[in-house]
Amino acid sequence: MAFSDDFSQRVRDCTDRLAAAGVDALGALYDLTAQRLVRFSVTITRNQHDAEDAVQATLVRVANRPALLAGADSPWAYLLQMVRNESLVILRRKRRSGAIATLTDLITRCRVDELEQEETHRAVWRALRALPQEQAEVVVLKIWESLTFAQISEILEASPNTVASRYQYAMSKLASKLTKVGQEGRHA
Repeated sequence: MAFSDDFSQRVRDCTDRLAAAGVDALGALYDLTAQRLVRFSVTITRNQHDAEDAVQATLVRVANRPALLAGADSPWAYLLQMVRNESLVILRRKRRSGAIATLTDLITRCRVDELEQEETHRAVWRALRALPQEQAEVVVLKIWESLTFAQISEILEASPNTVASRYQYAMSKLASKLTKVGQEGRHA
């Protein structure tokens, strides 16, 4: 399945340059995708540092084998799958070692004069982190990445109906949690 939006085309252009020019062209791909990839990975790892590690490991793999990504039907979807797989590897490694994952603040660049917006972002991310991983990753891909359920199902290797169901359950839970947060804020 080909993703037809402008962002996907820019990723395709970067991967083509990477395949042609080698590792020197990796910076452009990183600049274009890193923030979005980390945001997606955080929904899986539930930890900013682990998400950054997953993205870094993925980009190292891409640097070592740029033709792999350039040869994909949809490099953006393939890159998302690579990050997802690397994030799952990190989770398995942490579970085996018995380490307890700590949740880090997901909003790192808030302006001081936008305190209310920062509080809203934090409430949204807290609610998102409270969702099961399978639901949270669908929400991020649907809302922030603007992907269709068909595209998400390809990335997550699940049926479109399963993806849609996860999204509906997640949105219901988020609405409930955020309504409670809003009511608590008014009573404080």
